[in-house]
Amino acid sequence: MASREVTGLLIDWSKGNQAAFEELLPRVYEELRHLARRYLRHERLDHTLQTTALVHEAYFRLVDQANVAWQGRAHFFRAAAQAMRRILVDHARTLKAAKREAGPKVALEEGLEVSGESSVDLVDVDDALKTLEKLDSRKASIVELRYFGGLSIEEIAEALGISPATVKREWVLAKAWLYTELGSG
Repeated sequence: MASREVTGLLIDWSKGNQAAFEELLPRVYEELRHLARRYLRHERLDHTLQTTALVHEAYFRLVDQANVAWQGRAHFFRAAAQAMRRILVDHARTLKAAKREAGPKVALEEGLEVSGESSVDLVDVDDALKTLEKLDSRKASIVELRYFGGLSIEEIAEALGISPATVKREWVLAKAWLYTELGSG
């Protein structure tokens, strides 16, 4: 769907037009599913949240926000990306807490096996992004919009009011910082 159409519907919805709200969901649903799939692609294969459930939960959180003055498509999808990230991080924290309470469930021999896969814990990524946000909020926003939100360089530039060249430069720096922060450097 064209960015202008989504922006128009969001602005109309912000002004209280319920018809615009009802027209918006079917038009952005596939993009929200794509965003959810991007998030879940970074999760383990046996993750209990499914794409549809993540989309619906995020959408309900967005709808529950009272009096949001939507500024456009990028603003909406940034909020959606943040909502999905919070849902997944909350889910991961709950699972970690449950595992700690239940104790280890694998035999010592199985626990010593080394996996060839390197995966990053979503909670660790979230903690690193919170640290980056304290150091440089714009870089943290760029990471969230690009990596989690799936927005293009141009869409991020528009959303943040900066040039695409600045987005590219800060994206590279933010990725390098995160790589080091997460212990892969």
